[in-house]
Amino acid sequence: MTKITIITRAGAEHETEVENGLSVMEAICSSGIDELLALCGGCCSCATCHVQVDPDFVDRLPPLGGDENDLLESSSYRTATSRLSCQMKVTSALDGLRVTIAPED
Repeated sequence: MTKITIITRAGAEHETEVENGLSVMEAICSSGIDELLALCGGCCSCATCHVQVDPDFVDRLPPLGGDENDLLESSSYRTATSRLSCQMKVTSALDGLRVTIAPED
């Protein structure tokens, strides 16, 4: 199990343990936080699971894919550390990951 911290739009922090192999989106949705819409269910066809990753973890993630980049372009809240949580698989290398749910577009 890998520990991640999810920060809500209001700034509340929720630490949760996640089974490796699940997406960060699945971890957020199953943790009881209802701020993440995740309308496409993880198919990388919307940007409603947009999160901002703690800068200390950006280099531990796989590179941003073309589809993910295109979808994030539509967000008014994109930052240098923006990612779609459906495209981030939990691994032991991400233990301690901190993500903030991006404001809703």
